Formats: sequence, C-alpha cells, structure tokens
Amino acid sequence: MINIPFNRPYSGISEIKYIQEVINSNSLSSPGVFTKKCEKLLSSITDSPNVLLTSSCTHALEMSALLCNIEEGDEVIMSSYNFVSCGNAFVLRGAKIIFVDIEPTTMNINANLIESAITKNTKVIVAMHYAGYACDMDKIMSLSDKYDLFVVEDAAHCLLSYYKEKPLGSIGHLGTISFHSSKNIHCGEGGALLINDQELVARAEIIREKGTNRSAFLNGFVDKYSWVGIGSSYIMSELSAAFLYGQLLNAEEITQNRISIWNRYYDTLSNSNKIVGGSRASNGHIFALKCSNKSERNSFISFMSAKGISTTFHYIPLHSTEFGKSVSSFSGEDLYTTSGSECVVRLPIFYNFDSVDFVSSQVNMFFKN
Repeated sequence: MINIPFNRPYSGISEIKYIQEVINSNSLSSPGVFTKKCEKLLSSITDSPNVLLTSSCTHALEMSALLCNIEEGDEVIMSSYNFVSCGNAFVLRGAKIIFVDIEPTTMNINANLIESAITKNTKVIVAMHYAGYACDMDKIMSLSDKYDLFVVEDAAHCLLSYYKEKPLGSIGHLGTISFHSSKNIHCGEGGALLINDQELVARAEIIREKGTNRSAFLNGFVDKYSWVGIGSSYIMSELSAAFLYGQLLNAEEITQNRISIWNRYYDTLSNSNKIVGGSRASNGHIFALKCSNKSERNSFISFMSAKGISTTFHYIPLHSTEFGKSVSSFSGEDLYTTSGSECVVRLPIFYNFDSVDFVSSQVNMFFKN
C-alpha cells in the first residue's frame, strides 16, 4: 500500500547547528541572539518595520487584541471560515464577533459586505488571508480610514505572499504570522507579530514581556524594570528562534519549491475550475479543491485514503459551533461560508514532494467516474 502523508515538515542541517550554538552559549533566555536575528530578517522579508517573535500565532493574535484595546461590548468583524484562535483572541477580551460571508473563489472575507456590518461598537476588522490568497486590502483599508477602525491581518498562511506587491501582514495596523509545523517555514510552534503602526511598538514590547518594561531595561533606557501594564509571556523560546533562523535563511528556496509543486498540481489536474484560489499559486502553502457538496468531499477523502493518499478538509465555520453561537452573530446571509466549508478538501503538499503525478491521476480518476 502506498502511504503518502498529508504533510512532512521541512528540516535542513543549519537548524540543528544553530540550536547547538544556543546550548553551547549557556544563554537560553529570550530575547537572545537568534530572536533578534529572526526579527531583523523577518522585517526585511515582510517589509514590516517592527517584528516581534511570539510563542505562537495564537499569541500574536492575543497581543493584537490587547493592542487594539478590546473591551467588553466591542465588536470585531471577521470571516467565520477561520481558525478558532482568531475568534478566541478577541473573545478573551470581551468582544462580540460579527461574521460576514466569504468570497467563494478564495474563501476569504467578502470585503464588499463589511461596511453593512459596521456599528458604533465596531473596533477591528480582521482580514484572514486563506491559503496565502489576499483579501481585498484596498477596500478594507478604505473602510478602516472611513470609520477609524483597526485592521489586523491574520497572515498565518502567508509568509512570502503578496497583495499588489505588498507582503501580506504589512498592510494593516498589525499582522500575525504562524510558524507552526504545518506551515511552509516553521519551528514546530511559533509566530510573529508585525507592527506597522509605530505608535503601538512600545506597548507591544511591554505586553510581550509580561506587562513589564524589561525591553527598555535591556536596551539601557531604564535602570530597572517593573510592572507597567497588562501582558503575558508571549515571547518565543531562543531554542525555537535558532531553529526558525535556519528556516528563514532558506525561506525563498523552500517557498519556490512548494510553488513549483503547486503549479505541477495545477498543470496535471483536469478539473482546474475546482481549485481554491482560481489561479496560480500564492506561496504554495495549501493546495485545495472544492467538491460539489459534502457527500462528494467525504467520498473523495475515502477514495484517496484507499489509494494510500492522505487528504483532509479544513475549518468548521466558527458561527456554527455551540460556543461560537454564544459569542457571535452573522451579519447578512450565509450564502457561501457553510456550503463552501463543506466542499473544501486539501491535497498533500510539502517540500520536495515527488508524488504529484500519482496523486493527480487519482484525483482525475475520481472526478471522471
């Protein structure tokens, strides 16, 4: 039986070397040498002026909620086709989540529906860029300016993805990146907060350092550090940062490798109209198809499993969950969120994946029959 995994996290040689350097240095506390190297390199890659490594993308989102001063009764607009961390980050601060429908081709929030969901209580718009495909950031930023709202880009999927040549995560006031082992570039578990509004930088450093001004102390701006505000332990481990640095040095090559695999899928599948995104690869993070309905998707997953190929669906819409119903409402009609979520299925894709032709042949066989 052929056994093709859904994902295989990439790991090179330099990651181990850099971890050993940290161990040999006897300096394991963060932020250390590799934390700072990663932040500098990420700033260059993302074109974001201020980058803070975090222990996860979840924590970067939680920091975003704190930086946006979310309080009880505030409203945050986002898509329901989303990972739970995006909703949790704001619900933890007392916000009510307002969901709007998605655009069916990309599975991203439909920017044309956001304005009708804005009320006097709205404080933030969250733009989650699914599979590295960009939301309509021109429209979203114009609404931000018109109604004086924060924009947080959930760019968990998006390192080296762009919107009109601008790196995703660098356009809104804040952006979040994931380095979970499922991502193109990873350190097992980790994230980053991109701070594009200079006025938020100092407070972000305080929040990441457990609510203290330790960062100012380490930089010599104060002679001792103390509790100055709300925060938590959001900083990435120096060992994780060392692993991540090895990955980031090869980020372009890893991404191009995945894009070439994505494009090979595109070229060998006879049902290109079923491909989520509807165009060539963004950063090659996810290759997803849309079946006709949930029953067909489940049959597809079973068919591929019988061939030894691991495939999987993705998000359950947040507004359809029992907890989601208690902390949110849906603005307008759910035309595509639920129906689209029931159709999406993802194919295996990872660095140096060499079974594209076989997987594609089985996909074509399923849909032909």
